[in-house]
Amino acid sequence: MSEWIDVVKEEAFMPGTWETVDVDDILIAVFNLNGEFYAIEDICTHDGGTLTGGGIEGKEIICPRHGARFDITTGEVLADPAYEDLPTFSVRVKDGMVQVELCY
Repeated sequence: MSEWIDVVKEEAFMPGTWETVDVDDILIAVFNLNGEFYAIEDICTHDGGTLTGGGIEGKEIICPRHGARFDITTGEVLADPAYEDLPTFSVRVKDGMVQVELCY
């Protein structure tokens, strides 16, 4: 079973920014990368801290504590100290609203 969760109106979601949403204690970061939307779990697989607030270079997010790097588009870990990929979520735009899919 899955459920689509509203994140933000598309018109208010500018390229190069992100929004976070907490759904059932799952922190999800949704990114607008040049008009394409991607969602990852907002928890570093190295130490459990949030990733948002770290730097973004192209399609990579850099953990603000220890410098682990992840591909925002795939969740793939790109640099240690993390070794485990991030969970990703499907994203769509419906009726002008950016939504993320949660699968139960």
